[in-house]
Amino acid sequence: MATLCAASSPRLIMDEDLQVNASVTIPASELSFKASRAGGAGGQHVNKTSSRVTVEWDVEMSLAITKLEKLRIYKHLGGRINSEGVLQLSVDESRSQHANRELARRRLAEIVRGALKVQKKRVKTRPSRASKERRIDAKRKTSCKKKMRCKPRRDD
Repeated sequence: MATLCAASSPRLIMDEDLQVNASVTIPASELSFKASRAGGAGGQHVNKTSSRVTVEWDVEMSLAITKLEKLRIYKHLGGRINSEGVLQLSVDESRSQHANRELARRRLAEIVRGALKVQKKRVKTRPSRASKERRIDAKRKTSCKKKMRCKPRRDD
């Protein structure tokens, strides 16, 4: 559970488990955070602060998910997982390391939730007779319209 700091403004301490969905919760011990300097524009502030946050989660060794869920994650997020089975996500949107850390946690939960979502099977349907007739009728009208644009031919 989150606890509040005793500082003047309430802040969440990030040592809490990450709730992905109703059945999956990633323990805080499986997440590791690294701070580094963010690149790009920003002047002197960028050069002296480590505001970019990278969250790493070892999918391969995780006890929070089943083998089937791991397969789903590998299928959907394979490009984001390195050869050791670690999912990495970097965030450098804010100038605050704490804000970036919270954003990284939220995004990790979002992408894992999306990967674990089971897609409904598509049921193949055939077009109805009326829809086929409408399509053919529309093609006939378009053809007629284009014929009217041509110069009339002389029939000898």
